[in-house]
Amino acid sequence: MDIKAKLSGRVHMNDIHEIIFLAQGNDSIKLELYNLLFDKDDKLAYQTSWVFTHFSPYENEWLIDKRNELIDEALVCSHPGKRRLLLVLILRQPMLDPPRMDFLDFCLERMMSKHELPAVQTLCMKLAYEMCRDIPELKQELRAMLELMEPDLLVVSIQAVRKNVLKAMKTGRSLQ
Repeated sequence: MDIKAKLSGRVHMNDIHEIIFLAQGNDSIKLELYNLLFDKDDKLAYQTSWVFTHFSPYENEWLIDKRNELIDEALVCSHPGKRRLLLVLILRQPMLDPPRMDFLDFCLERMMSKHELPAVQTLCMKLAYEMCRDIPELKQELRAMLELMEPDLLVVSIQAVRKNVLKAMKTGRSLQ
């Protein structure tokens, strides 16, 4: 199967399931897919990231060593849909210790941005919390930012995640 050709056209769930089936336990196909994440064709890169979001937790472990590359791509990605899916992939990975400060700054900025998709804002809020969870000074900064957000002016999804993050802060539990 020519995966690049398949992902360059219209993709359906059956196509995704077929690609995932081929990739199970096959690192060369996973690597081929992974390289397509960085393709200059936004549609191809977006659809490839969509495939990765359907990986099982076991297959997703293959991406753990690639966290920094995924973060680097999310920082420069101009395609909002691909950025959202990259953030989903990053959230599924264990957090780096210590956290990458450039990525934390990115998340703090994007969670507050009115120009960002609500899904990206909520993912950035969750990621920022996970990065700050064990560092009291950063956790306080995040809390202050969340309290600055006017709940009545937020879309429902952002209100819900904000509330859940503030609740999780009290117990220190993870959102992953």
